[in-house]
Amino acid sequence: MEKVNNKLSKFNEKRGHVNLQGSSKFVKGATILAFTGLTVKFIGLILKIILGRLIGDDGIGLYMYAYPVFSTLLIIATAGVPVAVSKLVAEKLTLNDYQGALKTFKVSLSIMMITGFIFSLMLALSADYLSENVYQDPRAYWPLLSISPAIFLVTIMASLRGFFQGQQNMSPTALSQLIEQLFRVIVSIGLIYLLIPLGIEYAAAGATFGAVAGALAGLITILVIYIKQRNSFKLQINAKESPSAPRLKETVYRIGSLAAPVMVGSMIIPITNLIDSVIVPARLPDAGLEANATALFGQLLGFAGSIIHLPIMLGIALTMSMVPAVSEANALQNHSLLRHRVETSQRLALIFSIPSAAGLFLLSDSITLMLFDNETAGFPLSILAWSVIFTVLYKNTTGIHQGLGKPGIPVINMLYGGIIKIAVTWLLTGLPAVNIGGAALGTVLGTLVAAILNIRSTARLTGFKMDYRESLFNPLLATVIMGILVQVSYLAVNHFAARYATYQLGNTAGVIISVLLGALFYSLFLMRLGTIKKQDIHLLPGKYGKVFADWLEKTGWLKS
Repeated sequence: MEKVNNKLSKFNEKRGHVNLQGSSKFVKGATILAFTGLTVKFIGLILKIILGRLIGDDGIGLYMYAYPVFSTLLIIATAGVPVAVSKLVAEKLTLNDYQGALKTFKVSLSIMMITGFIFSLMLALSADYLSENVYQDPRAYWPLLSISPAIFLVTIMASLRGFFQGQQNMSPTALSQLIEQLFRVIVSIGLIYLLIPLGIEYAAAGATFGAVAGALAGLITILVIYIKQRNSFKLQINAKESPSAPRLKETVYRIGSLAAPVMVGSMIIPITNLIDSVIVPARLPDAGLEANATALFGQLLGFAGSIIHLPIMLGIALTMSMVPAVSEANALQNHSLLRHRVETSQRLALIFSIPSAAGLFLLSDSITLMLFDNETAGFPLSILAWSVIFTVLYKNTTGIHQGLGKPGIPVINMLYGGIIKIAVTWLLTGLPAVNIGGAALGTVLGTLVAAILNIRSTARLTGFKMDYRESLFNPLLATVIMGILVQVSYLAVNHFAARYATYQLGNTAGVIISVLLGALFYSLFLMRLGTIKKQDIHLLPGKYGKVFADWLEKTGWLKS
């Protein structure tokens, strides 16, 4: 007992130092992952643009049939293990238990290899049944079959990423994500060109096989980094006096107990998308659109869904640094600091998401024409755009709940939202006047319910009260004026360009110029109102935030 107390005493003595350095390291790691995540999403959007032009709505629909079932099985296969490994490895390393950290990783790797193989095989064997009986489109067989090996590769890679993240080393994860996405794009496009003469289903299969090639490239990348680091890690094991290694059963139990809530929370959105992929093709025939079911589904998830992911990722990145800040304030039991930080994160989420949603709504047809040469995909985008606000708020408040040690609450809230989404999608998608818009509206209402429940829970747990003027009224006012400016500038540029260029080129110029002008006006307007503050600009990565904030203050745009 005395030995345990001595260890705890030493641990507590180091906590101040570890927290100060760890906080800086965490924010740096979060910035790396946020920047990489944005880059990966942007590359993914570029891929969807190219795919849309190469294989059209029908091909994108077949491509998107494979991804919801793949994502769901992947989350079940990984079962939250990488997050659990990250946490357990971090705990072991804090106590200099390098041997325990390595054992935890090896156990998780064994689990991942077994589950990854089982679920890859399961998808391959069920591809025929899913295409014939669930999607009711036999052409979906080849895309489902071709993506199945990716589950095995990604689960192994996820375990390695968890090991590095537990060391607060985010670079291997970031590099492997980047390499994975680049290879995915290159192989997908190459295979489409090779296979498209054989038929659209084979081209779509080539596109989904890009996920396998990308996963293999990402796995090789992170394995090389691991092999290089392994010797230095073993040296640390030999240099440190490690506690007795925990039994295998104990290690598996700890991984499982931490992974289970993460898995449940992670599964809800992919399962909802999976149900979407079943409901939409089944209900569209009731709307008299059986022949276009696959194409319309491709417009919903392949085109509109891809576009809204970018502002959602940006919104999450803007508020990401607030999550460790909430954890710190909660640990210090500093309630006023906690409320201030929660208010700041909510304000930033609304400041960014409201104009993003409005811009996508106003320019929906123009954006889908510019990116995919497809104006009809603007219809689901015009509805789905509003889910940006609620998704960013939900993700932001989920991070706050995690910082408060209440990760289960957002899971329950999203479950309620998922039920609403499924019900609305089923009821409205079968109506001829609404059709695919019913699925988009289901997503909006589902995320709205989940966000409201999360915000109410956040207020109850923290005592946070929203400043409606700064967080809601000012952004709404700025968005309304911005919307008018965007519409006028788009029409003006389009009208001018029509004299000298094609309609499509004029549309592209109109979208780009109006978006840039709208974003500039919106930002400057909120700075002058004092809604965007100096400390908000400081949240930008590195020294750029402070330098930019000082310059804005000197020029008179930013209030002190």
